[in-house]
Amino acid sequence: MNAVPLSEMSIRAREVFRVVVESYLGTGQPVGSRTISKLAGLNLSPASIRNVMQDLEELGLLEAPHTSAGRMPTQTGLRLFVDGMMQTAEPSADERAAIEARAARGGPIEEALAQTSAVLSGLSACAGIVLVPPRELVLRQFSFVPLSREQAVAVMVGQDGSVENRVVDLPPGVPPSALVEASNFISDRLAGLSLTEARARIEAELALGRAALDAAAASLVTQGLAVWSQDGSARPVLIVRGQANLIDPSTADDLERVRQLLDEIEGKEEIARLLDSARGGQGIKIFIGSENKLFSLSGSSVIAAPYRGGDGRVLGVVGVIGPTRLNYARIVPMVDFTAQALTRMLA
Repeated sequence: MNAVPLSEMSIRAREVFRVVVESYLGTGQPVGSRTISKLAGLNLSPASIRNVMQDLEELGLLEAPHTSAGRMPTQTGLRLFVDGMMQTAEPSADERAAIEARAARGGPIEEALAQTSAVLSGLSACAGIVLVPPRELVLRQFSFVPLSREQAVAVMVGQDGSVENRVVDLPPGVPPSALVEASNFISDRLAGLSLTEARARIEAELALGRAALDAAAASLVTQGLAVWSQDGSARPVLIVRGQANLIDPSTADDLERVRQLLDEIEGKEEIARLLDSARGGQGIKIFIGSENKLFSLSGSSVIAAPYRGGDGRVLGVVGVIGPTRLNYARIVPMVDFTAQALTRMLA
């Protein structure tokens, strides 16, 4: 449902709607007309407020849970509020200092990103998420370990000490000596190169007949490097911190939604693809509930912002994920500030 434009809502309707949304986001509970009538500045009777709330419900901006006489914003209502009515509150000096301290800490980039995600999670009471810039492995050592006549384990050791392995299918009739020859060739001739560089070199040498490999070993070399390149380009690098923040006393009656959200977070590839869609934006992206099919069951929200490297190119995305009942006014500028801090760190 498309929300009615704010310009077509009366001042009275806008004020009642704003109070309902802000109260709901603050307490997580539906808001009744009597509660609204006690708030200073409206000067409306409970009966008048009920009429306005009924109108807002008919517009699809509010809804009444079966167990309550109060109203709460619909997903459409939340979108209208976030896009047109929300007044953001900048992070406090302490919050800014905590974020900058983690972002500026030395060490590997992924460690700094993980620490920054953790502090953002703690400050927002959500799960912190960071889409890490792709990091191509640099080869140090490579070996094939036979499993059977049809399969082997390809083991790759990177210059940073990381060890990864993949199961690969062997061409029919490959002798054990070909596995040894291919392993030695990659380790001796391609060490110190990135996967992209290694593939380019072996393709050039094979094309010129300079690889000094028999056909079986040459096939294994190209297959072994290809499986990593294809897998690495398709595999998102996503850091998630603070999932425990998603389980608090207010979720006791909604544990199925929380379980669904945690399952969605475990499927990091889907979350990473969602974050990747925020790379092209100039600033904050806010995904509310079933606006993204990934969260159609859990009814969750994501607030995300891209961060950049020294050349101004977008490297990744940082953000938070939590229930739709988020303090958007506080968390949106916090995520934006975190993205800016990471950009300064990587400049």
